[in-house]
Formats: sequence, structure tokens, C-alpha cells
Amino acid sequence: MVDVFKDEQEFEDALVAVLERDCGWKDGTLNHPSEQDLLDNWARILFENNKGIDQLNGFPLTQGEMQQVIEQIVQLRTPMNLNGFINGKTITIKRDNEADELHMGREVSLHIYDRQEIAGGRSCYQIARQPHFSTKSKMLPARRGDVALLINGMPLIHIELKRSGVSVSQARDQIRKYAHEGVFTRLFSLVQVFVAMNPDESVYFANPGADGNFEAYNFHWADFDNEPMNYWKDVARNLLSIPMAHQLIGFYTVADGKDSALKVMRSYQYYAASAISGRVRQSKWNRACSRGGHVWHTTGSGKTMTSFKSAQLIASSKDADKVVFLVDRIELGTQSLDEYRNFADDSQSVQATEDTEVLRAKLKSDDPADALIVTSIQKMSNIQEDGATKAADLERMRAKRIVFIVDECHRSTFGDMMQDIRATFPSAMFFGFTGTPIHDENQKKSSTTVDVFGDELHRYSIADGIRDHNVLGFDPYKVLTFRDQDLRQAVALEHAKAASVGEAMADPAKKGVFLRFMELPMPRVPIDAAGHDLLDDKGKPAHGIEYYVPASQYAGTDGTGNPEHLEKVVEDIADGWAVRSQAGRFHAILATASITEAISYYRLFGVRHPKLRVTALFDPNIDNNGGAVYKEDGLVEILEGYNRLFGKNYTLVTHAQFKQDVAARLAHKRPYAGIDKKPNEQLDILIVVDQMLTGFDSKWVNTLYLDKELRYEHLIQAFSRTNRLFGPEKPFGTIRYYRYPHTMEVNVEKAVRLYSGDRPFGLFVQKLEQNLMHANEVYGQVRVLFEDASVERFERLPEGDAARAKFAKLFKELTDTLEAAKIQGFTWSELAYGFEHEDGPASVELGFDEQGFLTLAQRYKELFVGSGKGEGDVPYDIHGYLTEIDTGHIDTSYMNEKFDKWLKRLSAGEAGEGDVEAMLDELHGSFASLSQEQQRCAEMVIHAAQSYDLDIRPDMSFMDYINEFQARGKSGQVQALVDATGVDPGKLRALMALRVTEANINEFGRFDELKATADKQCAREYFSQKEGAPVPPFKVTMKLDALLRAFVLSGGFDLD
Repeated sequence: MVDVFKDEQEFEDALVAVLERDCGWKDGTLNHPSEQDLLDNWARILFENNKGIDQLNGFPLTQGEMQQVIEQIVQLRTPMNLNGFINGKTITIKRDNEADELHMGREVSLHIYDRQEIAGGRSCYQIARQPHFSTKSKMLPARRGDVALLINGMPLIHIELKRSGVSVSQARDQIRKYAHEGVFTRLFSLVQVFVAMNPDESVYFANPGADGNFEAYNFHWADFDNEPMNYWKDVARNLLSIPMAHQLIGFYTVADGKDSALKVMRSYQYYAASAISGRVRQSKWNRACSRGGHVWHTTGSGKTMTSFKSAQLIASSKDADKVVFLVDRIELGTQSLDEYRNFADDSQSVQATEDTEVLRAKLKSDDPADALIVTSIQKMSNIQEDGATKAADLERMRAKRIVFIVDECHRSTFGDMMQDIRATFPSAMFFGFTGTPIHDENQKKSSTTVDVFGDELHRYSIADGIRDHNVLGFDPYKVLTFRDQDLRQAVALEHAKAASVGEAMADPAKKGVFLRFMELPMPRVPIDAAGHDLLDDKGKPAHGIEYYVPASQYAGTDGTGNPEHLEKVVEDIADGWAVRSQAGRFHAILATASITEAISYYRLFGVRHPKLRVTALFDPNIDNNGGAVYKEDGLVEILEGYNRLFGKNYTLVTHAQFKQDVAARLAHKRPYAGIDKKPNEQLDILIVVDQMLTGFDSKWVNTLYLDKELRYEHLIQAFSRTNRLFGPEKPFGTIRYYRYPHTMEVNVEKAVRLYSGDRPFGLFVQKLEQNLMHANEVYGQVRVLFEDASVERFERLPEGDAARAKFAKLFKELTDTLEAAKIQGFTWSELAYGFEHEDGPASVELGFDEQGFLTLAQRYKELFVGSGKGEGDVPYDIHGYLTEIDTGHIDTSYMNEKFDKWLKRLSAGEAGEGDVEAMLDELHGSFASLSQEQQRCAEMVIHAAQSYDLDIRPDMSFMDYINEFQARGKSGQVQALVDATGVDPGKLRALMALRVTEANINEFGRFDELKATADKQCAREYFSQKEGAPVPPFKVTMKLDALLRAFVLSGGFDLD
């Protein structure tokens, strides 16, 4: 369905009509209100909701009392803090209305908002159209928003609109610009959620604050099946309607103290949390209700926040007496406790359980503060241990309505401890969260996640997450540390009972066995195209070569690792380290098959590559088996090495603190939040066995080296340590696996089929070969686009918004493809690459060089500069990181050489006119890599040379002449602007020299300072003369801001 709106006003009219008619915003619309109008409206609503004798006593709020409210808002300042203000239900003021003799001079509490009063009670839903905003500086023009949604008089949702054909990113950037200008302060700082919308696409995001990131967490609303909603009426009716909009503010925003940020839940989190709370609400609290259901949300999608909101909804609704968040590891319990407490608001308390005795007390307690509990499966299973719990206490606990929410429920929930918990609390409800549920294919103890927890309440698979750009895709590689041919031959000779190939071929019986094994496929159990195991003639799974390869091939005869294998793995890691880690910016995990091998790897890195900062984590408990000494010695070495690296003093006794320090360092969490700027404090590689391969999150980990065989849920969990979002520098997570590589390749395919939710698209990114081919394809599309616009050699942008919009999209696709290729090994110094396939070798050559790419980057930058004289929207997506590509090192030697030859021929008259013109055409052909301003100056240099007005100097290159002419022209442009506006030339030149961007132009107030030097009367005369009519004084400030901003950002232009 397509609705075309030619201007924003038409779109706004349509949206407001739908909100009023269909979406519950029924309590009036305020047109063009000022902040004072909105304050007066809020005061009226506060009076209506609080006019009882114990509050306002029938006497309205005064301006002084409303000023008290505003002062509280200003003091709280941040969106995160104000979320607590809004959801705190009441505010306190001291009455100064002398007519209220009962309360004069006394404090009274006023109801402002109740998350439970949805579409009823005292809730009021209004729309503010085109609200007037004040800015933080008088030098800035006044602003008007598009649509604000008011709940109980408070502007809690702000919507910016763009007409058809204008990208939604423009609406988002307008919000960001307004925030930077100080628009969302005072009353408007109450805004919790922003919506950027055009008729065909909408994104919503939590208010990040004036200095926050407005691009990082933009979400599309989706339906229950995770299909994005983009049609504007669908968004209005599903996201912006009542009751959803009320719930969004009250229940589905989270003030995260850990990140000091306000967060808003995504659609799939909403569906899961509401499904759980709905099932609890309908529970009859009998034994049949114990299986509440499970939520399948992929790793990295925010399961902890979802589970917390589920618990919060249940606890606040009083549908249960206790909500217990159950984890299967003590240290993960601490992590979850911290996250829960960061998510909780002031009205809720999240209880820890230091030991089983404290847990018993919390479970028995009737105190509402003990409603939310975080504990481990280990502690909970010990409730009845040794008869420590009295029968009366046990019955008291059992009588309570208890909900268990089990995190990572694929792990320990199938063991005896979980069964003990179920037996202890037979009437409790159990809900599971997992990114990798147990299915029939990988069931444990003949049970699946459905068998243990009940039906699937909501699914958001890894394929959904990758498609929605909520997690990254993977780039997996099988790396052979032994040649297939060598392994195949060794296995064949062993089964043929022959010492050599010659012996095997000489004996007919041995020959038959030998040749049969030589023809076997490599995987332990090969699969067909549909992913099913191949069967032998007896109907049993067929065996490939790796089935017969002994574990000692990789682990060594003593279990400490085959030295040949370990050496090759370490060298593979080291050889690609600089590229994959991007010179140490990102970190890696190396997962090994055993503790002894982890120790061997640690020692080998120390010998071969001592400059890499490496440590290892594994279970520190020392047993009495044969490897105890090796393990203890290794642990001591690892701790001593870590202490030397980072100035610590950990011992075996404090190993738990060591683990916490490693996890915080790898994740850049407190106390290592700024560690990316301190390379010597960073950890390069963490070696593990089982720990940290599930439940650990760090966006700074981009590579997993896997020297162990994994299957199904364990494989996806391990891979997912690399898939957290970061930015353009991290386009995917890299996986390199070494042990039984062909079997692992099969395991990867099976796991992907099982956990992609029937949508296996996009999980694996393109390899280098495909990326190079795709880059050539996209470059070809760009070339055709320019040629169709009669633009040769990319020397300027094509005309028309449609062509430029297509170029913007293609250039982003090209750049992203090349960035991915770089991490896979591509460099500009080598354009041709060879690849090996089963059917033979292949090669791909990139069809353009770095200069060609930088020429396109130069054109891309010009998309957002233009002449700088007009106002309005750019009808294509803006991606700031692309405009920051350094085009300053374009190779101009070819152009300089062509100019020198042309100039000599021109000066000496050695050739005919045709030859000189041909040389000039060649010179023009080299201009494409120059900016438009540089191209104009180049033409001026050529014209001066042709007129014999050029001061020819032997030490000057063509580029030197261009820069000289550009400096003269720039000086003239600056002087023209100074004459027109009266701004200070020194401040103008200083600001231009910084090459600022839209994001930082007013950093430290420097742009405001420049505008403050302008002569308003002088500027008014300039604008009036330009427009041919007097310009009102109030418009001068707005026009002056636009002109100066465009001039500085573009690097200058000629005034008309």
C-alpha cells in the first residue's frame, strides 16, 4: 500500500486524523502551542487529577508552583533520570496559592502518571501539532517540531515527519540537530521516545540525550512474526495507539543505570514479555501450570532486559507473590543481579541471595520488597538439603505463587538439580529463555525444551536478528592443519594393514581396502544437500575419513596437544592478527578442547609471539588425577603472567576475582570503560575451554578461534560471542575452526538449519571472492549511472535527486563490501586474488583501484554540500561515517605529469594545435579525483596558462597552482561573506580550518561565538537585496544561521 504526500503538512494532517480517529488520542489537539501553552495545559490537567482536599483542595496551581515542577525536571536533566520521575507516579510541591489556606506553605503530592491507568482513570491523551521550541542560544533560530504526543499533559513521544521520497534518516537527523541545539530541555526534556517517520518507513528510539548516539539503536516496529511494519498507518495503529503508547512509556522503557542510558524495548521483546505476563495472569496455580512456556530469542538480542521486564510486569501486577530469576552459574548470577538492579526503578528492589539460608528467608518473606529474587540453580536446589528447611517453612514457601524465570535454559535445566527444584515447588510456574532451545535433533535425556518448559511463547531467531541488524552475521573458515590427502592416505593404509602405498597396491586384498578408504569423503558423517546424514548399505550413518582419525592427531599422545597442530594454529592466528584485530583494536577468544591444551597454547604464544597479550581461563579446581601437576603449574604461570602484564596480584585463592577482571577487561566494562584508548591495558587473546563461550557479551570481541569440536546449541552459542554490534569497523564476526574441520563444517550447517528459524538467509557473510565480485558489480552500476547522466570519468555528480539517491545507496553498498573484504585480506596494493575450489583454481581482479574509489568518495561528500545556499531536505540517506573517508591522499602525480607536458608544448609551440588539444583532453580526464571547487580552480589555472597570465615557476606542480588559486578564491569568498554579514573574519577562517562536521560544528560553543560577531543590520540588507524584498528581522537570525552553517561545512562558496 502506497500513500504519496507531496509535503509534510499534508502528511501531518493525515497522521493526526488517524491518531485522533483510530488510535485513542481523544482528549484534544493543541495547534502551534508555545512551551507556556503546554505548561498551562499541564497545570490544568494536574489540577483536574489532584483537586481533592488532601491535594490542591480545589485551588489551581500557580505559575510559581509550576516553576517548582520545572525546576525538578531541570535538576534531573537526563532522559534516564526523568524516566524515574515520570514513572514515580507523584511529584511534590510546596503550595504558594494563598487561596488554599489549608495547605499554604505546606508540601503536597500530586499524581502525574500511573503506568497501570491505561485508557481510563485519570489518564489524558492529547496531540500537540507544531509545538514551538526554544533553543539554548538566542543566536539560534526558534524551532517548531511536527507532532508531540502528550500523556497527562507531558510531551512523552515526539514525532518528526518527512514527505514521500525523503529518507527517514533525514527525520532522525533533524531530531539530532534539534537535540544538539537544546530544543529538548525544560518541559521537552520529558520526551522519552522519538519516532522518525515518512509514509513508507518509520523508526523509533529512546531519547539518548543531547550528546547521545542517535543512530545506534533505531528500531522498526514489527508484527508477532517479526515482519517489520513500515506503512505509516500500521505504525500509528500498532505502536502509537492507546494502550500501546501508554505501555511503551510505563512498561517498555528501561532506565539502565549501568550504561547511564534510557532504553526502549524492541517489538519482539514486547511480545515475549507480554506473553509471559499474560500466561501468569491466566494461571489457576495448580500443578498443571508448572510448564509456563519458553522464549526463543537469539543471543545478543537483549534476553536479560526482556526477562527483567517480564518479571517486573508480573511483580507489579500482583499476579504472583515471587518472581525468581534462576541462573545456572554463580558468577552469572552476580552478573544478572547487577543488570537487574541497573534496570529496576526506585519503586522496586531486586534481592540477592548470598547463601541458601538467605534464599529461604527471601522466599518465606511477605515483604513486597522481596518479590524479585536473583539466585542460582545450585542454591535453589539446596533448599531441602540435609533437612535444613523445616516442614512448616517449606509449606509456607509452597503456598506462595512463585514464578521461575530460567536464563539460558538450554544448559543445566535438564539435570538433577532442576528436577529437585520442581519437586520442591510443584505448583510454581517455570519459564525459560534461550537463544538455542533443545530440539529433537539434540535432545538431552530424551527431553526437549518444549518437554521441560512448555510451548514456544515467542521466537526471534538468529536469522531475524541478522536481518534486522540487531546482531551480526558470521564469516566462518575451516582451516586445515593437516592435508586431506595425508590424513586420507594414513587412514587407508592403517585399515589396509600396509606400511606404504606400494605395499597396499601390490596386494589385491589390501588394494581393495586401500582404494575404498581413499574414496571416502572427509566429514565424520557426510550429509546430503538437504542436510540429512548419508546412510550406508545397512541403513546406518555412513562414516567418512575423520571418523577414523584418532583424537591424538590433535590432542597428542599425552593430551597436551600435538605440537605440529598447535604450531600451525598459533601461526594462523599470528599471521592474520593485524588485519583481523584491526591493529589490536578488537579482541579474540581461542577455545580449546581441554585444560592441558589451553595451557600448552598459552605457553606456545609466550614463546612464539610474546608481544601478544594473552591469558587463559578455565576451572581452577585441582583434582588428584595424573594431570593435576601440569594444571597447577599452568594456572600459576597464567596468573603470574597476567599480574606482570597488568600490574595485578591475583593468586589461586583469588582466581574468581581474576576471572571477573578478565571479563571486565575484555568487555571494556567498569573499571575498564575507556580501555580502547589505552592499548597496553587491553587483552588481545583469551584462551578458554568451556567458560565464556556462553552468557558472556562483549562488542569488542570480533574473532573466535575454535580448536574443539562443537555441535548444535554449543556451536551457535560459541559463534555468538563475536556477533555483538559495534559499527562499520565490525561488519561481522570471524570464526576459524581447526579440529576435524570437515566434520565441523557439517556441524555448522546442521546447527544453522536448526537455529535459523526456517530463515537461513544472511547468517554467513560473503567470502572474499564473492565480495570482490560484488564490488565489481556495484562499481559497474555506478559507472552506468554516471554514463547515463552524460558524466564522464565521475568528474561531477549526476543531476537529479533520483540519480543522486541511487548513487548514495550504491556507494554505501560498495564501501561496506570493501570494508568486509579488507578484514578478509584485501588490500589496495594487490587487486588480483586467487582462490581454490574443488573444480579447480579461480581468480578475481578488482576492476578499479584506490584512486577510482576515492574519486567516488569525493563525489559522495559533495552530495551533502551542494551550493549550501538553499534550505530543505536531502532526499537520500545520510551516513556520516562515509563522508569521513580520507580523500586527501589521492595520487595527483599522473595529473601533474600531464600538466607539465601540456604546459611545455603550449609554451614552446612544438606541436600542432590538434596535439595540444589532445593533451589537454587527457589532462581534463585526470580531474575526476578533484573536488568540484578544485576542478573550478584547475580550469582557472589552464585558462591563465592559455592566456599567458600564469606565473610559471619550476618548483610548482599543477596541484600547487590549484591550491594557490583555491586559496585566493577562498579568501575572496570569505571576504564576500564578511562584507555581507559582518562576521569576524578571523573566527570564520579559524572555524573553517578545523574542517568541522554537522555533529561538532558548535562544540565548545564556537559556532555560536561566530554568529554573535555578525552585524544583523548588514546581514538584513544582504538578504533583502538577494530576495528583492525586505526581510523581517525575526527571519534574519534563521537565514544567517543557515548561511554561515552551510558556508563553514562546505568549505566556502561564491555568494550571489
